[in-house]
Amino acid sequence: MIYRIAFLIYIIASFGCSNKVSEINRLNKKNPVGAYGNALSDAPIYSVEDILSSPRNNIGNSILINGVISEVCPMRGCWIQVKDNNSQQSIRVKVTDGDIVFPLSSRGKNVIAEGEFSKLVLSEKQAKSWKAHLAAEKGIEIDTAQVVLEEDDYYEYRLYSKAAKIF
Repeated sequence: MIYRIAFLIYIIASFGCSNKVSEINRLNKKNPVGAYGNALSDAPIYSVEDILSSPRNNIGNSILINGVISEVCPMRGCWIQVKDNNSQQSIRVKVTDGDIVFPLSSRGKNVIAEGEFSKLVLSEKQAKSWKAHLAAEKGIEIDTAQVVLEEDDYYEYRLYSKAAKIF
């Protein structure tokens, strides 16, 4: 009887933790080249600069963008910051936590991502919390009362993605 209980505990522990282990493995994948999530459509691909030059025209639309990955969420790989190839403009590509995990090694690689373009509008409290959260992801603790906001801290353009290809 004790062996059955021990075996059952082992099985539950193994399967219960396997998703987190898998996510950690995907986050630390050495070679990030490949497809992530769904297959990309054959729609036209735009630069980040093209999309951000007229963002209101694109909100709510499914679009494909290309650029270089300049940052990766260091905790779960649940977002990447994609920088335009020809300018300093960038956009955050956000995925559902755990569905897609962008490897930390994808920084500096080219990417095509597809998803719904949106504008996230933040209150002052949300903007301060967001800045503190981004700092915390990098291991930096800041007091939200000390956060100084600029005009563009109150919104962020994002691509909510279900498909990407890193090359």
